[in-house]
Amino acid sequence: MTTGKNKQYDIVVVGGGIVGVSTAWQLKQHFPDAGIILVEKEKKLASHQTGHNSGVVHAGVYYQPGSLKAKFCKRGAADTKEFCKKHHLPLIQCGKLLVATNQMECKRMEALERNCAINGIKTAYINEKTLKKREPNIRGKAAIWVADTAITDYLRITNKMADIFRSEGGMIRTGTKVFGLEEKHDHIVIRTNEGTFKAAYLLVCGGLMADRLVRMMGISADFSIVPFRGEYYRLKPKHNGIVNHLIYPIPDPDLPFLGVHLTRMIDGSVTVGPNAVLGWKREGYGRFNANGRDIFEMMTFPGFWKVIRKNFLSGLKEMNDSIFRSGYLERVRKYCPSLSIDDLLAHPPGIRAQAVKSDGTLIHDFLFAESQRSLHVCNAPSPAATAAIPIGSYLCEKFTETFKL
Repeated sequence: MTTGKNKQYDIVVVGGGIVGVSTAWQLKQHFPDAGIILVEKEKKLASHQTGHNSGVVHAGVYYQPGSLKAKFCKRGAADTKEFCKKHHLPLIQCGKLLVATNQMECKRMEALERNCAINGIKTAYINEKTLKKREPNIRGKAAIWVADTAITDYLRITNKMADIFRSEGGMIRTGTKVFGLEEKHDHIVIRTNEGTFKAAYLLVCGGLMADRLVRMMGISADFSIVPFRGEYYRLKPKHNGIVNHLIYPIPDPDLPFLGVHLTRMIDGSVTVGPNAVLGWKREGYGRFNANGRDIFEMMTFPGFWKVIRKNFLSGLKEMNDSIFRSGYLERVRKYCPSLSIDDLLAHPPGIRAQAVKSDGTLIHDFLFAESQRSLHVCNAPSPAATAAIPIGSYLCEKFTETFKL
């Protein structure tokens, strides 16, 4: 198939986050002679979930054994570290401590240790005395030490992958928004603000717009994206050395999110967060955000109301702590009592693209859909950034098998 002025390509990849870029790069390696282009609606790559990531290279502590998340994360952590070392990108192997502050959390900690053992993740039990020695500013009865956790810069990783993709003949078009998809018997038509593209095959990594792109393609899918804002604070620079590791609470298994934690960032700062507040705009990063279409689609989706009913009380608390910093602060003071409200400085939020079924079930694992000539990533939850390289490899294999290339 020709490429260039006619905008005809063998493969079009939609979505310039780390999953889309990783997959485009690996598709070019699998099919070096193919005309492959990646289109991204924003002017820069990694503008959404990837660019608002905490930078943690996860080990896979929480993931259901046998799930794609567990498999991708373990392999992805190793692949990400190798990629960083090969291309001289920042990486700090700081490790993570999951801190239990009461007896109930100590009990929950045991379940996490068992889960880690099944997933092949090395952990060590830290008692109260050792915890205080290793982390003088942290208070807890016990902790799990996960040495394999690291921090990096996923924006720089994405841009490096994009550079390699381009150097091997791949093309990237930013500022190119898809507003129409039509599948023919021998190609797919992609309508954008920059004109119409034709592709023999299509791969979509749409993130916050995944459900809309699936339906645009005419694929029946029993899910919708419900956005959750993850709001962060950054500690004052005087607290950059307040912790030596990443500090996580022991999560409540009845709640869908992990809780507020202290994260060392690759630039030397420390963030507090995130919470999980319902978003009224899928790409709303300001303090006050609302989008009519996003709100209408949520309100008319039956799964939304079922999620609200199931998580009503916890949702109210998240909203309260979003409005009042004092409530947010108490969640981190539970294990780091020396912090005060004046230590919490503004920091950009992230938006989590949470796929929800019509029955109100939160989809926690990766989800894919396909048509005769297209493959869609419908749900790419954390640890998608950590796992971007094995996800791309998986999609290349699936691409080859599905389309018999």
